[in-house]
Amino acid sequence: MPSVRLVNLVKTHRLGRQSVKAVDGVSLNAPQGQILTLLGPSGCGKSTTLRCIAGLERPDDGEIFFDDRVVFSRAKRTFTPPDRRNVGMVFQSYAIWPHLTVFENVAYPMEVRRVPRHEVRERVQAALALVGLEALGDRPAPYLSGGQQQRVALARALVYEPEVLLLDEPLSNLDAKIRELVREDLRGLQRRLGITTIYVTHDQLEALALSDVVAVMQHGRVVEVGTPQALYAQPKNRFTATFLGEISYLSGAVAGKDEGTVTIVTPLGPLRCHHARPLDAGTPMVAGVRPEHVILSTHRPQAWPNVFEGTVVSAQYEGGRVKYRVAMGDLNILAYGPPVFSPGDRLHVVIDPAQVILLPDLPAEVASSILPSG
Repeated sequence: MPSVRLVNLVKTHRLGRQSVKAVDGVSLNAPQGQILTLLGPSGCGKSTTLRCIAGLERPDDGEIFFDDRVVFSRAKRTFTPPDRRNVGMVFQSYAIWPHLTVFENVAYPMEVRRVPRHEVRERVQAALALVGLEALGDRPAPYLSGGQQQRVALARALVYEPEVLLLDEPLSNLDAKIRELVREDLRGLQRRLGITTIYVTHDQLEALALSDVVAVMQHGRVVEVGTPQALYAQPKNRFTATFLGEISYLSGAVAGKDEGTVTIVTPLGPLRCHHARPLDAGTPMVAGVRPEHVILSTHRPQAWPNVFEGTVVSAQYEGGRVKYRVAMGDLNILAYGPPVFSPGDRLHVVIDPAQVILLPDLPAEVASSILPSG
């Protein structure tokens, strides 16, 4: 299976007299046999990027490689049409033909390619077995559940053994429980096949659960690339930190540093943070804190640094946990915890110094989880 490489890819959409860069200089590498996820809000250019890789859109500039094979290059005047790129694609809408059976839906790409009938049957049965639908080949497509229809679409994309699998928000039309099951099946299938996969989603949980590599996109550009674990725990970009999950921010400035520790002066007081990179005193910084790294206690812990006093503003029950919003002076912070506190309770808030995410100072236009209490 090839790797997929994008070099300075540009795609502009014409909207009347205006031009909008849907993809603005994107350079990426989807490693061989791994899942690269393009993650970002609606309109950030991730689906357009995917369609350029598939050959459904012709970029304005840049290059696309499958290993060393050029499938698009403006400089070399190369454009390989979609049917010669050997990619399988699954869309948000399953595009299942209601007048055909499951078998006939999956067989369609083989019939278009004029594959011999006996080979069609063998390969369709193999594809249906991959997605767990081998017993439903004769069933009319309208009699399938949403999850089953998505599996049919996946089997159809895999039946002609593509080199690259492209998935454009394939689970967004499923309910939460089915989405989780299909996501697990998809990840297991991709690992068994070892097929290079590029996945588009706006759902950060999907991206974290499925991916080997995540590329966060905003306004047609790639903001940051990394493993799910690295992007969540130590993002280098404020947009990434905010988009990948709930987070509270404390603005301040560097007051001092010890070996591996930095102290930030904030409106709440000094905040100690584990940080390996040296920072100069007075440097404006913002400290990001995930809710799961905030500890709430009715008693003041003696062994912990970063202990502040606060009042519970709200308690939102979420099944296995409660999400609390706690006011500390004029600021609020989010925390997860057991259902033991109620609005109005006074308590101590502990911020784990090892889990603080230090970033350059937060500009006013970036949304923050810490807001004025009024």
